[in-house]
Amino acid sequence: MGSTTGLTDAQTLELYRVALQNAGSNATISELMGELSYDQATIDEGKIWLTKARAAYDTNNKEDDETSQAYHDFSTLRGQIKDQYSKHRKKAKVVFRKDATTADLLDISGLVPKAYIKWLESVKIFYTNANDKPEILQKLARLKITAEDISAMVGQIEQLEAARSKYLLEKGESQDATNAKDQAMAEIDDWMSEFYAVATIALEDKPQLLEVLGKVVK
Repeated sequence: MGSTTGLTDAQTLELYRVALQNAGSNATISELMGELSYDQATIDEGKIWLTKARAAYDTNNKEDDETSQAYHDFSTLRGQIKDQYSKHRKKAKVVFRKDATTADLLDISGLVPKAYIKWLESVKIFYTNANDKPEILQKLARLKITAEDISAMVGQIEQLEAARSKYLLEKGESQDATNAKDQAMAEIDDWMSEFYAVATIALEDKPQLLEVLGKVVK
């Protein structure tokens, strides 16, 4: 959130940009604030802090976008595997309904786990064991589950694990970028707090000029 009540970070940064730009370009404001040691060199210092905050904000947005995309890719692939696994599992339960040993080997005897890690392990057991045993593939073929289908799913599981790794990586980078952005915003907030305090004093006899700096004057 932005430091100024009711404003987003983007709105706050734009407010500060306009304030610093106008503080240097308005002759009256420049003169009056210069008398209180807020000359152009000091204003330029504020612009450096602002540039840093803007860069951190943009980086944070970029990382958030990358995290959203990575999660979308992971979630979409997981949904596809979940649907296909459900169909294959139902057929396998029919094929091996009288073969408890194979049913246990494929982990299809009980309920499908809901938690992701346990669910993934169950899926991997099913496709890995089916893929490794020709006799199982032969029996699954009766209900039109081909060896190619099983092999393709083994590949998709590898893709899913890679997609989740990427998502978690992006998520961590996004959190780090958020911390950096928050720190940069806190720094520019602190600098601008004094800037506005000085401006209020400098423009005490010309309060309407505070609006040039983005402060609403009643």
